Parts: sequence; C-alpha cells; structure tokens
Amino acid sequence: MRAVLVLLVWMLATAGNAVAAGNPFDGPPVSAPGNRIDELVFGRLQQLGIPPAHLCSDAVFLRRAYLDVIGTLPAPTEARTFLLDPSSDKRRVLVDRLLARDEFADYWAMKWSDLLRVKSEFPINLWPNAAQAYHRWIRAALRENWPYDRFVRALLTSSGSNFRDPPVNFYRAMQNREPAGIAQTVALTFMGARAEKWPTNQLAGLAAFFSEVGYKSTAEWKEEIVCFDPQKATNGLWRTAVFPDGTPAQLSPDRDPRAVFADWLIDPQNPWFTRNIANRVWAWLLGRGIIQEPDDIRPDNPPSNPELLAYLEQELVAAHYDLKALFRMILNSQTYQLSGVPRSDRPEAAANFAFCPLRQLDAEVLIDALDQITGSTEQYTSSIPEPFTFIPETERTIALPDGSITSAFLELFGRPPRDTGLESERNRRPTAEQRLHWLNSSHVLRKIEQSRMIQFQLQSGRPPREIATALFLDILSRFPTTAETQTAVAFFQTNPAGRRAAVVDLAWALLNTDEFLFRH
Repeated sequence: MRAVLVLLVWMLATAGNAVAAGNPFDGPPVSAPGNRIDELVFGRLQQLGIPPAHLCSDAVFLRRAYLDVIGTLPAPTEARTFLLDPSSDKRRVLVDRLLARDEFADYWAMKWSDLLRVKSEFPINLWPNAAQAYHRWIRAALRENWPYDRFVRALLTSSGSNFRDPPVNFYRAMQNREPAGIAQTVALTFMGARAEKWPTNQLAGLAAFFSEVGYKSTAEWKEEIVCFDPQKATNGLWRTAVFPDGTPAQLSPDRDPRAVFADWLIDPQNPWFTRNIANRVWAWLLGRGIIQEPDDIRPDNPPSNPELLAYLEQELVAAHYDLKALFRMILNSQTYQLSGVPRSDRPEAAANFAFCPLRQLDAEVLIDALDQITGSTEQYTSSIPEPFTFIPETERTIALPDGSITSAFLELFGRPPRDTGLESERNRRPTAEQRLHWLNSSHVLRKIEQSRMIQFQLQSGRPPREIATALFLDILSRFPTTAETQTAVAFFQTNPAGRRAAVVDLAWALLNTDEFLFRH
C-alpha cells in the first residue's frame, strides 16, 4: 500500500509541471524538412491544416531508437554519453551504431518469427529441432543483412529436411497445408493481403502454384522432407495457375511452380511485393502503416499518403532490397523523430503521422528491460519434447527461438501465440491485470528489492540528488527535471521508513510510470 501511495504522490507532483519546469519530451519545433520523407509527410499535413508535433528531445530519441532498432534499453553510461554529447549529428551516428549491433538480429528475428509462426506447439507443430533451426536461419539472414528478395525467395523455393534445411519450415509452419491454405499464408506474409477475401477464382489461381508441394516423412521422428513433387502434376492443378494480377502462368510439369511464382513475386515491378514490406517497416517504426492495417492491403483500403508509400518503394528497389537502408532513411527523418505530444486533436493527425503514437512495450522487451535494470534473469523451459528443453538464464527473452517457450508474464502482457502470422496477434492494449501485476506482484517487487542497482545506490553513500539522477538514467534513460529532482529529494528527506525504502519506492514509482511502460 505504501508503494501505491508513493506512486500517486510522485505522479501528482510531476504531471502538472512537465512543461513549466522543463518538458523532458519535446525538443525544438520543426524548422524545415530533413529529407524527402519529411517533405511528403509535412506537405500532406500542411494540406490538411494540421501542425506537426515538435521534434522529440534527445532523451526521447535515444530511448525510442534503442527500443525500435534493438529492442533493448540503453545502459546508463550510454544514455549519459549520448545526452551530454554536443555533436550535431549524434542522432545519425547512433542510428548507424544500433543497426550494426548484434541485438538487431535478435530483436528482428523475434519480429519475423511472429510473422513466420516459429513455434513447436499445436497448431503449428514444427517440433523444437525444426523451430530452433528455423530461428537460427532467420537470425543469420538478418545478421548478414540478406537482401529481402533473396530472403523471401529462399523461403518460397527451398526443399529438404525440416531439421537440416531450415527455410523449408515455412511450408510446415502453417495450420492449413492444402494448396489454398498455403496460398493464403503466402499472400498474407509477402503481399500483405488476406486472400481468403479474394474472389474464388483469384485464390484458386494462386493456390495452383503450390499444388505440387510434397511432404515426406523419414525414419527420424518428426522429421519431414518438404519438396517439389512432380508426381502431383497428374492432378492437373498446375495448369490453372494464374498470378494474382490476372496474368496466366506459363508452367511445365518438370519445373517447380513455386520458383515461377517466386520470380514473379520478387520482381521490382510487382504491385504487391515492395509495397507490402515498405509499409510493414514503416508500421513497425512509426506505430501504424501508411496502409493500416499493414497486412490488409486491398483496393478499398488506400494509403493515407500514396506519394510517401510510392517513394519508400522506389528507394527500397534502388537499394536492392537492403532493409537496413530503409530503416536508416526512416530513422533519420524528422517524421520519425517527432514528439509524442500532439499539437492537434484532429483524428487525421494520427493517420498522417503528425506525432509519435504511444505504444506499450512488447512483452519480451518489457521483461528484458526490467531484468536489465535490476540485474535479474528469467527462467524459461519448454515441456516439448521430453526431457524438458533447457534455456540458459542468460538468454534474453527477445532471443528465445521458439514461441512455445513462454511464461505467465509473456502471456499476460500480450506476446502473440504465433498461430496465424497476423500483426494483430500481438496485443499491446494495456489491461487492469497488467497494471496490478506491475504494481503489486512479488515477481516485480522481488526483482527491485534484490537488484544490483538498489544495492549499489545504497552502498555508494551518494546524496539523494545523485541517487535520483542515477535512477532516472537507469530506468527512464534521461536526467530528471529540476522539479522531479526536488520532489525526489524531499521524498528521501521525509520518508519515515528510511533510506533503503526510499530508494526502492522511488525505483518502483519510476517503473510504474507510463514513460517507462510505453514506447513514446
């Protein structure tokens, strides 16, 4: 109860003076577009009569970029160094450095594993050997920065053992392996389209490309060979193959139709391929797609800024499908760097990227952040198969290779089940149960009370002002404002429970703020 009261006092003390005592979220107003993205976004906003938010502060950019690019909070020393750096190009330098870090592959392998349904357990049933091999392959492709068209072609055309040829698991990691089911998965994943809503003949034309996918068991339990099976050509379905744009396919019985479809799909002139991934990357970084939802592209769901989406497509093709180049361009735009404090309450402001939307942290990122701050770890195991799969305690949650490796915390905070590959499977809507867990659970309190951060601050003999500064850097990745420092010092001086309780309560209060729980 004392901690809850402390939290309320803290929030009341700081909420009303954010602007008056130094707003930690806003930077200077936008003066001029920084690149072509900004020209297209700000031009659209000007047409609508919507003012863009101010640029975000250095502290907000630092935390946002770390979370968006590597799914990890900056260490206190990294935060301090960046915030005190007077260089005018430090944001650009930070972006380059983050894109080169190993955690980039960890975090984005997690994101791609959601879309590609990397999971052992029902209804996917990859089996752990295959799931872990699949995850390793995805992570290696990201670490080596494979061009996106190469990555997709490997997934669509590979053949071999699900244990030894990881990309073939694309054809196993779906609930429906019939040609129509495969077609729907392909359309959703690589075209951003929900093919189950297509006209029957259009779906059938796409399904025909996958009518000769064969699955063969081996003597090894749960191993399966995925291959092009020409014997299935006798069913004649391959003759009905039609590309989604209505063009009939020229196929022969001795050529894998998957390769013919892949060649069509990854062609730079394809009307779906580049648009889908450009829109997805934008949605991942900006919080919503130019076409929203990002996996529901259809003629009656137009982009909010067609010129912007066309420009991203053009630049991605020019970069030979180097996704890091697209990341870099977006991250360095002023549009990405806008504050989360809107200057207009019109509903069109969000759809046209006039400010940065708030998003609750991904479940995996949130628990990793708490563990990083407190110096604690999680224990993960999987009961599939026997004997139990062991996960080292040093393994970060964003690096877990299999969606069936989970915990009550991950389930509570919206980790996706990886059943369908839909973006909406990940639930970021805050709930009362989540708030209660974060406020009152022994799981969180134990980590705080036993944390190395708390022990260090208590043993350091620092004055309250320095302890407050250290906690802010540890937890919120910024220096406190003058008003926040005064509130913290007063709390230390008047806390009847003593110094240790004051440090624990202040840490708990900061961890319970929306500023910590949300990406902003």
